[in-house]
Amino acid sequence: MRKLKVDVAVIGAGTAGLVAYRAARAQGARTVMIEGGPYGTTCARVGCMPSKLLIAAAEAAHMLDAAAGFGVHAGEKRIDGVAVMARVRRERDRFVGFVLDGVDSIPADDKLRGHARFTGPHTLVVDDHTEIEAARVVIATGSAPTRVPRLDGIGARVVTSDAVFEWQDLPRSVAVIGTGVIGLELGQALSRLGVRVSLYARGGSVAQLSDPVVLRKAGQVLQEEIDLHFQAEIVKASQDGDEVVLCTLEGGEERCARFDYVLTAAGRTPNVAGIGLEHTGLALGPNGVPLFDSRTMQCGTSHIFIAGDANNERPLLPEAADHGKIAGDNAGRYPDIRPGLRRTPLTAAFTEPNIVTLGASYKLLCEPGKPKFAIGQVAFENQGRSRVMLQNKGMLRVYGEYGSGRFLGAEMIAPRGEHLGHLLAWAVQARMTVDQMLEMPFYHPVIEEGVRTALRDLAAELAKDAGDTDPAEVEPGT
Repeated sequence: MRKLKVDVAVIGAGTAGLVAYRAARAQGARTVMIEGGPYGTTCARVGCMPSKLLIAAAEAAHMLDAAAGFGVHAGEKRIDGVAVMARVRRERDRFVGFVLDGVDSIPADDKLRGHARFTGPHTLVVDDHTEIEAARVVIATGSAPTRVPRLDGIGARVVTSDAVFEWQDLPRSVAVIGTGVIGLELGQALSRLGVRVSLYARGGSVAQLSDPVVLRKAGQVLQEEIDLHFQAEIVKASQDGDEVVLCTLEGGEERCARFDYVLTAAGRTPNVAGIGLEHTGLALGPNGVPLFDSRTMQCGTSHIFIAGDANNERPLLPEAADHGKIAGDNAGRYPDIRPGLRRTPLTAAFTEPNIVTLGASYKLLCEPGKPKFAIGQVAFENQGRSRVMLQNKGMLRVYGEYGSGRFLGAEMIAPRGEHLGHLLAWAVQARMTVDQMLEMPFYHPVIEEGVRTALRDLAAELAKDAGDTDPAEVEPGT
């Protein structure tokens, strides 16, 4: 068996792993990167990029449906499912190619292929061909679609989101299990492309929302277009020929329906099982992920760091890149551990309207011990530019701190929310007050005027004494 001695071993060659490798190397550390699966990041292969390609096709189809509202009649709509999926795969492969070019630029001696597992705090074995003695280790093993136990072993027609982008044609019908970001994005896109879609949620959650007012509005808006089943429990499923019979319990009544596919989109699980963490001496959390410092990515006080989806903190590509930079820097210069740059949280679901959260969430602000906060809001039904575009649906709620007047965060389902979210996230990171934000320029007519309306509402609430506010406004569940 080959033996290697290195300063830093990076397990995983996804976004976090690639960034960590380069950061450690930049610190002068002898670094190797180990990958057991195909090169190419989750985002490029099965995540953000192919899903946005499918959504782009769905938006084109939807505009044909919406055109009549402007007095424009496009004639009969025809969706070529084979062509849609061919473009998704073609462009997906192009994005993956860019990642592979970056991997190819890494020296061959720095890349190891195979499954790595710890055999001790400083030792790893890669398959049955290489033993590594590493002074420091970065765990960047990514994540995988979460299993739905009652759908295990049903058959080939029960798939995860990873399989969708390999379809050669659009199916006739799909049941989507989960109303998180992945489930909602794919569900709405497939529906707009002519697929009969039903979405099932065990509870009442919608993407990453925690504000009850925005959550309620999101449910109403999405149910106008999509067949959404909240509080639905999967009872059983079976494959019958080329279809899956899915049975759910809803309101005490069992209901069964037939679909070409059942798509499980119940989130993603960190890939930390089977890598020998029991040999590291690290303290693990209830989900099996090592306990770590989110400012340094260091596991306890050890020489091991964890980054990206593997640590399950914020499983998003921009966060994975930041995690990788912090972990790689600290692994490279260990024991000189330094906090790295952490940006304002920002999450977006590319549904229409977009669902966006940023800064401090409503749920976080409602935790015990948190100071009272004020809320401002705007509904988009009568917002000028939104009505012009026939996209006047949604709700934005913004949060501010009493006393300081500092802007804290927001949750929304809003037209062009991906752009509004960036604008507001920058304000949070700049530690701006609500008054300072209102001093910024607002053109007319633009959707950002809706942001100004919400901020004006928030400023009026902040002007009140915190003790005079309605307690219901600052308690969860309202």
